Amino acid sequence: MPHSSKLRSVVRGVGAYLPEKILTNKELAELVNTSDEWIVQRTGIQERHIAAKDETTSMLGAHAARAALAEAELKAEDIDLIILATSTPDWTFPSTATQIQAELGVHQGVAFDLQAVCSGFVFALATADKFLRSGSHKRALVIGAETFSRIIDWTDRTTCVLFGDGAGAVVVEASDSTGDRHERGILTTHLRSDGRHRSKLHVDGGPSATQTVGHLRMEGKEVFRFAVGQVTDVVKDAFAATGLTADDLNWFVPHQANQRIIDMSAHKLGIAPEKVIATVHLHGNTSAASVPLALSVARQDGRIKNGDLVMLEAVGGGFTWGSALVRW
Repeated sequence: MPHSSKLRSVVRGVGAYLPEKILTNKELAELVNTSDEWIVQRTGIQERHIAAKDETTSMLGAHAARAALAEAELKAEDIDLIILATSTPDWTFPSTATQIQAELGVHQGVAFDLQAVCSGFVFALATADKFLRSGSHKRALVIGAETFSRIIDWTDRTTCVLFGDGAGAVVVEASDSTGDRHERGILTTHLRSDGRHRSKLHVDGGPSATQTVGHLRMEGKEVFRFAVGQVTDVVKDAFAATGLTADDLNWFVPHQANQRIIDMSAHKLGIAPEKVIATVHLHGNTSAASVPLALSVARQDGRIKNGDLVMLEAVGGGFTWGSALVRW
C-alpha cells in the first residue's frame, strides 16, 4: 500500500431487527394511568416492540447483523471485529458480543461490548473507525442491541411509555482513501462524557452496588434540558473538523428518544426539518439500537443513497453524547 494513501471506514451494509410483539399506547393505557394522546403529544411514540421471553439481546443483535451482512454481500468469515453497544447484556459476563460472534459463526478476530447507554452505537462506530483506520482490522460489525423491557418499571408511567426493544447493525470496511471529504466513509467522530449526571438517568441496580439488575430511573425534565441544550457541541465540532455545514447535509439521523428532542435539536443546529430521519413513532426509544434502526429504515425506503452526507448524533445516560459524520 503506497504511503500516500489513507484508510477510511466505509459503510457497506445496514440491517435491523424488531421483535414480533408490538405494545401500543392503547395497551399501555390499560397498565398505567396514561393515554395515547398524552404519549403521542409529549414523545411522538405510537408503539414499541417487546422481546419474547426467550429472546435475548444477543439474538436480536444476531438478526440485525445477518441483515447488515446480507446488504453488504459479505459472509461471517469476512468479519474480524465485532463491537456491540448495549446496556442490557445477556449475562454479566461473557460479553454479549462474543455470543453474537458464536451465533454468527465468526471464529476469527475480536468481539467485545461497549457501554455508553443511548449513545452506544455512535461510540461503537467511532471505536470501530479507529481500529479500521489503524490497519489492525479490515471489516467490522457494529451493532446496537437492547432488551430495555427487562429493566423497565412497568408501574412507572413516566418511563414505561418511552422504551422498547430492538437491534440495528452496520458493516464497516477499511478502504483506501485520498482523504477527500467527498469520498465515501466516516469523515469524523466526536465523543463526550460527563459522569456528574448519573442521578438524572440511571438503573438503580448492578452486580457490585446492589447485586441486582435494577430498574431504569429518569428525571425527565433534566434529561430533556440536557439533550436539547448541551449535545449540539459534538455536531458543531464535526462541522468545524470538516469545513462542512448543516446546509451540506443530506440527512440528520439523531438518537430516537423523543420527537420533541429531535425537532428542537435539528432547529438549534439549523438543519431543515425535511432532512431529519425520525422513526421514534415506530419503535420508541431503543437506546443503542435507535440510530442504526433509523438508518436501516431510511436506507430501505430509498432516502439514504450512496454519496449522501449523513450526520449521526446521540445522547445517553452518564451523560454521554457523540456525533459521527458519514459520507454514505
